[in-house]
Amino acid sequence: MYPYAPIFAAAMTVLTVQLPALAQDQAASGSSTQSYFRMFFVSKDIIGQIIILVLVVMSVITLAYLVKLFIKNRRTTMLPQKLYDQVEQMIAQKKFREAIETVSQEPSYLGKLVNSAMHEAVNGYVAMERTIEEVSDTETTRMLRPIEYLNVIGNISPMLGLFGTVYGMIVAFQTLVEAGGRPEPQELAAGISTALVTTLWGLIVAMPALAGYAVMRNKVDALGAEGLVMAEQLIRPFKGAGKNPAASKPATPKVNPQT
Repeated sequence: MYPYAPIFAAAMTVLTVQLPALAQDQAASGSSTQSYFRMFFVSKDIIGQIIILVLVVMSVITLAYLVKLFIKNRRTTMLPQKLYDQVEQMIAQKKFREAIETVSQEPSYLGKLVNSAMHEAVNGYVAMERTIEEVSDTETTRMLRPIEYLNVIGNISPMLGLFGTVYGMIVAFQTLVEAGGRPEPQELAAGISTALVTTLWGLIVAMPALAGYAVMRNKVDALGAEGLVMAEQLIRPFKGAGKNPAASKPATPKVNPQT
């Protein structure tokens, strides 16, 4: 998440500067469009305003992070069909060194699986197959780790919204106490509005984060399993062949003891 720190800081700065100005424009114009802005983005309480700003920024960052994950974990990125076809053709033509060089320069998930297997070809097909499974587990875990941030955000944001809810209700009841039990309705509106709006923004952040987490996790699991099958199909010609012909040592000539 560190690459998103500048985005977070910039968004907080822009929102902090622009929200008061937009709220003043709303008060001057009195239009229905601006009233919706004031309803969902502006709080008369400073703590409530800070909570709303934080949740708004979290929603922007969450959506940006979701887009990044969807782009990074596409099938064309993880399992490039062009790489599969090239390696399959090279192995069929017994161009093993060319195949090793090709997959060594490939950063994709499929490339890493095949690269690890090709380097174990000297130890036989069983070693290649075992290596693919081990690398698959490692790479799948590595790809799932960034997705866990969505789960964290999806669980924290409702708690932050609930914090705003509790704070807003405390403010409303404190106003009730200060008014001797007979406050004007508008005096209670600020606290109640803060309570409801922060809850709303907590849900707005949490719903896409948790939905994206579930979708991305299932997608990575499915593509990981598919990549494992593709890698095993590529090394199938090595089955029963013993060692990699490209890595095998030349046989020692037999010596006739009678000569």
